[in-house]
Amino acid sequence: MDHPQPTLRDGDLVLRPWDPADAAESVGLQDPELSRWPDLPAPGATVQEHSAWVREKHAEWADSRSTATFLVEWQGQVAGSVEVRRVREGVGSLSWLVYAPYRRRGIASRAVRLLVEFAFGDLGLGRVEARVNPLNRPALGVALRAGLRREGLLRSDVQVGDETHDTVLLGRLTDDPAPGSREGFTAMLDSALPVKRAIAQGVLRNETGDVLLCELAYKSEWDLPGGVVDPGESPATCVVREVQEELGLVVTPQRLLAVNWMPPWLGWRDAVLLVFDLGTVRSDIVDELVLEDREIRAVHWAPESVWTAKVAPYTVRMLRSLASRSDEAGAIPYLEDGLPRLEGHGET
Repeated sequence: MDHPQPTLRDGDLVLRPWDPADAAESVGLQDPELSRWPDLPAPGATVQEHSAWVREKHAEWADSRSTATFLVEWQGQVAGSVEVRRVREGVGSLSWLVYAPYRRRGIASRAVRLLVEFAFGDLGLGRVEARVNPLNRPALGVALRAGLRREGLLRSDVQVGDETHDTVLLGRLTDDPAPGSREGFTAMLDSALPVKRAIAQGVLRNETGDVLLCELAYKSEWDLPGGVVDPGESPATCVVREVQEELGLVVTPQRLLAVNWMPPWLGWRDAVLLVFDLGTVRSDIVDELVLEDREIRAVHWAPESVWTAKVAPYTVRMLRSLASRSDEAGAIPYLEDGLPRLEGHGET
C-alpha cells in the first residue's frame, strides 16, 4: 500500500517532502559551516548531485518508510532540512540543518519538535536520538529545546578530517514529558547540567584525641571513614551508611566540620567533600569492628605525627585546618584543597 510522505505544519513553519526542483535554491544557500557537522550534502554539491540526493531520499521513504527527510520551509522560503532515520526496531536517529540566513531564529528547534511528533505518531517509534559533536553548541541547544535529554558521551567516536572527536548522545522517549511543559523543561535541564561528586567523611576520635583512619585495599594512602554519596542520598546519611557497611559501626554525626572542594587529583575529577564530626569513642572499640575486607585492610588510631605521614597531602591540609580552629568557632569553614578560602578563614 502506498503511503505518500505527508506535509507537517506549525504556523509559518512547514516540513514538506523535498522536490528535485528545490535543488537549485538549496545549493545556493549552502555554506562552509554545513560541512562541519550534519550527514547531509556538503557544500560544493552541484544542482544535479543535489537532485540525485532528493531522489535517493524519496526512494528511502518508499522503501518501508525507513527514512523521512523533509525540507524546512519558513514563511514560504527554503530554510533547511530535517530527517529521521530508522536505525533499529522502534528507534529513529535525527539530523537537521538550517541555512545561514535563517539561523538563530528558533526555526531548527521548532522543526525538530515537529519531526519528533511525526516520528512518535506516524512512524510509531518509541525513541528518537541524536548524536551531536560537543563542539557544536547550537546543535546541542536545538536537541535540548526539542525535548531530548543528554544521555552520555561517546569518546573519540567520529573522525572529522585529521581529528578524532567525541559525540554527545541525546534521546527522547515517546512518554517523556513534552518539552514545553514544566516537567519536560526540568528533565531536559537536569540531564544537561554538570554533575559533581559529593563525598561524605567523618572524624571519629578516641579519648586521647587520635583520629580513626582506614588502611585501604585500593590505594596506599590511609583515609577517613566515609565514601561517595549515592544519588538521592544526603551526605549525613551517606557517612552513617558507609561507616556501618565498611566498619560495622553505628555512628551519629554530631555536626558538620567543613565543606572542602577537592580539585582533580590522580585521574579523579573534582568533588565536594563534607566532613562530619562523629564524636568520641573508647579506643578498644576497634576490636569490635567488622571490616569490609574488599575495601578496608585495617583501621588505626593516629595522632598527628602518624596521620601527617599516612594520609594524602590534601587530607593533611584539611585536618590541620580543622585542628587550628577553636571549638567555639561559629561558622563552618569552606575549604579548597584542604585550605581556608573565604574571608575570615584566611586565603590559599
